[in-house]
Amino acid sequence: MSTPSAVTSSSPTPVTAPGPAGTPGAPGRFGSLGPVGLVLAGGVSVQFGGALAVTLMPRAGALGVVCLRLLVAAIVLLVVCRPRLRGHSRADWGTVVVFGIAMAAMNGLFYQAVARIPLGPAVTLEVLGPLALSVLASRRLVNVVWAGLALCGVFLLGGGDFGGLDAAGVGFALGAGAMWAAYIVFSARTGRRFPQADGLALAMAVGAVLFLPLGLAESGTKLADPTTFGLGAAVAVLSSVLPYTLELLALRRLPASTFAILMSLEPALAATAGFLILGQSLAPLEVVAIALVIAASMGAVRTQVGRGRPAGAPGES
Repeated sequence: MSTPSAVTSSSPTPVTAPGPAGTPGAPGRFGSLGPVGLVLAGGVSVQFGGALAVTLMPRAGALGVVCLRLLVAAIVLLVVCRPRLRGHSRADWGTVVVFGIAMAAMNGLFYQAVARIPLGPAVTLEVLGPLALSVLASRRLVNVVWAGLALCGVFLLGGGDFGGLDAAGVGFALGAGAMWAAYIVFSARTGRRFPQADGLALAMAVGAVLFLPLGLAESGTKLADPTTFGLGAAVAVLSSVLPYTLELLALRRLPASTFAILMSLEPALAATAGFLILGQSLAPLEVVAIALVIAASMGAVRTQVGRGRPAGAPGES
C-alpha cells in the first residue's frame, strides 16, 4: 500500500531514517514509486487478489477466505519482519489492536457483502467510507469539492441504482466502508508509532487471532485442503501483504484526506482491470465515471503537493 521514506520510532513523531533494505515496507524497495505510486500499486494488487478470492469462496466460504487471508498474511509478516515486542507504550499497543480489529472487520464485512451482491456495487458502496473520511479529515473546502466529484464518479460507475440489491449485502458493504475509514486512520497512526512494517505485522496477527474461530466454525477442515490453502496464501499476499504494506508507506507521506480520495480509484481500477484482463466492455457512462474519479484524485494530490504538507493531517494523529 517514497522517496527517501519516513521511518518512525516508537513515538508518534515521524523521524527520517533509512530502512533496512530487506524488510517489507523498506523505503529502499518501493521508494522510487512515490506515495501515489504506492497507492496505485496496492490497488492493482488488491484487484488481482479479489478476483482470486471470488474463485476461492465456493471452496472455503466467505469467512473461511478471510480467515486464510489474515492467517497467512500474519505468518508471512511476522516471520519476515520479526517485530520487536518490548519497548512499546500502552498507547502503541492500543493503536495496533484497534488497527487489527479494523482490518479484520473490514475484510469480514466486505466478503459477506460480495457473497450477496455483485462485486462492482459492493466496492462502490464500500468506498463511501473513505470518501466520508476525506470530507471529515480535511480543513479545506477544495477537498470537499474533490470528494464530491469522486463520489459522483463512484455512483456512476456503480450504475447509480442500488435499490434492487440485497439489503443485507448493502449493509455489509457500508459497514466495510466504515471500517475502511478506520483502517486508514489507524494505519497512519501505526506507521508513525512502529518502525518499518512491524506495526502492520502485529495488527495482522491480532486480526488473524480474532477471525480464526469464525473461519473454523464455517469451513472447518476445508481450510487444511492443500489447494484451498495454497489459493488462500496467494490471496493473502496479493490482497493483504503487498497492498497493506504499500499503503502504510504511502500514509507516512500523505494525509488521511488525500489518501481517502485516492481510495475512490478502487472501483475505477476494478472496471479497468475487467476491461483489460477479462475483456469486459466499458459503457460510455462508465468511461465518464472513471474520468471523474481520476480527475478528483489528481486534483486532491495536486492540492496536497501545492501545500507541501507532510502526512500529519487531521484524523491521523
